[in-house]
Amino acid sequence: MLNPIKSTKIYEKVMEEIKDLVKKGDLKKGDKLPSERDLSEQLQVSRTSVREALRILEMFGFIEVRHGEGNFINDNLENSFLEPLSVIFLLLGSKSEEVLELRKIIEPETAALAAKNITNEQLIDLRKIEHELSNTEDNEIRISLDKRFHYKIAEASQNLLISTMMFSISSLIENYIENSKVHTFNKIKIDIQHKEILKALEIHDSFAAASAVKKHLEFIS
Repeated sequence: MLNPIKSTKIYEKVMEEIKDLVKKGDLKKGDKLPSERDLSEQLQVSRTSVREALRILEMFGFIEVRHGEGNFINDNLENSFLEPLSVIFLLLGSKSEEVLELRKIIEPETAALAAKNITNEQLIDLRKIEHELSNTEDNEIRISLDKRFHYKIAEASQNLLISTMMFSISSLIENYIENSKVHTFNKIKIDIQHKEILKALEIHDSFAAASAVKKHLEFIS
């Protein structure tokens, strides 16, 4: 099940062995890890190396330590790295122009993928969000719905890396939308642009979807 380790930076190899068990399906979300003693014996390394590896995996959210019970693979493994990544974005990516540059790089191609891969259920969700957005004057609600609209498109790309990245920067996007005051002064135009994006997704036109998102991002800049 586990391979003996003979190398420098032993704790890194211990981490790789544990992550490899998850990749192969030998360990799943919520599963309990072997004890430090068992890991030490199976991997033929010191308990200090095992303890260091577990500490780092816990810090990154890969494992969860339940006192008195042991170490477990995180139940919410897909989002286990989102919190530290989100903090980094919030600390280092606070400039509005950088947020917009990032969106211009990521979102048009994301929309193109979504046009090909979006499901009927996701289209229903997007229509509902777009409808609510068009029918409210509350600026705070509009900002939240706007963020949900773009994140739903990322989900519809069916690319886990893209949707994870978009989820991580969602707070930045929300702050950008709020600071830009775009919903205060351009409600009608923004609503029309969201409808154009939605229409392109409904007919599964990747080029039109990417173009509509580019047009939208250029406008709000």
